[in-house]
Amino acid sequence: MKQDTARVVPHLTPQEYLEWEVQQPLRYEYFNGEAFAMAGGTLPHADIALNLASLLREPLRGRCKVRNSDAKVGITDEGPFTYPDLSISCDERDRTARQFIRYPCVIIEVLSPSTEAYDSPSETLRDRGGKFALYRRLSTLQEYVLVSSETKTVEIFRRDAVGEWRFIPYSEGDTIELMSLGITLSLNAIYEDVVLEWEDEGGEKR
Repeated sequence: MKQDTARVVPHLTPQEYLEWEVQQPLRYEYFNGEAFAMAGGTLPHADIALNLASLLREPLRGRCKVRNSDAKVGITDEGPFTYPDLSISCDERDRTARQFIRYPCVIIEVLSPSTEAYDSPSETLRDRGGKFALYRRLSTLQEYVLVSSETKTVEIFRRDAVGEWRFIPYSEGDTIELMSLGITLSLNAIYEDVVLEWEDEGGEKR
């Protein structure tokens, strides 16, 4: 999810944030007492996220819940609170959650140049690096998936049997395995009908 770091609301307790945010027209992530406004993403970003949700929902129907970027994830009941592009939870405690979920097994972020940057005041809430450090604190999380909106590449960080995180890269033509869910996805299907950010209509780099 793309983040607009110019709009920061400081000095809210977790409860104040939860009560305040539902009254706002924008979504805000929350870290260390500050709320950061979330901006809209690009069209490739939106297309990729929709493809992923469509590919995942049917095979997981009845056993896991797939939620889009409107669903908040709480690292603890007191925060931080984030809005990943997709979160998948097979935990019954999340099925009836009202404000945020706490027990996802898979989190997926669609990356754009702004969400991969490291020079922002809200670096901790960036998708690559900072957010992963937060998500690793979720004991139920088994796979963290990063999907590029510039090239046809997917990266998966997977927790192994001893709790170590393993890195698995995928590229065009590969089949992606989400082991925690017991399903596979075609990388080409993820990018179906997507015009990547770095391409024009003829496929030339801008």
